[in-house]
Amino acid sequence: MTYYLHTMIRVSDPDATIRFFELLGLKEVRRTESKAGRFTLIFLASEEDAKIGNRRAEVELTYNWPEEDGSAPEHYTGGRNFGHLAYRVDNIYDMCARLQDAGVTINRPPRDGNMAFVKTPDGISIELLQLGEPLAPAEPWASMPNTGTW
Repeated sequence: MTYYLHTMIRVSDPDATIRFFELLGLKEVRRTESKAGRFTLIFLASEEDAKIGNRRAEVELTYNWPEEDGSAPEHYTGGRNFGHLAYRVDNIYDMCARLQDAGVTINRPPRDGNMAFVKTPDGISIELLQLGEPLAPAEPWASMPNTGTW
């Protein structure tokens, strides 16, 4: 038997990334720190996924600690060729408004009432998909242009 466990993304600012995913409705479900390996693993899941127990789908945030010698921490660009994470949402317009109100750029607005793209603080693309049928086109989303890449 095979089933999905998690997707790992590397992050440079765990707190900022957790705040971003909390806007999407995910919460921290567990955390592991390795002093010897100098990293922290933070697992996030939605409330619905958390109800499933040990078979829940999770996002694993991997934070590699800065070197002890004070050299600059790792910086990630382009998600190291990572594509995107996708989440189904109850109301795509409400979710995009919530994210935008928190300062998140809507890179590909939900002009079609069905799909939008945003990015995490480290540039990982997140696809948002409307639950069920697409919503009727509505402003400001219907006429909003794309911003940047996704």
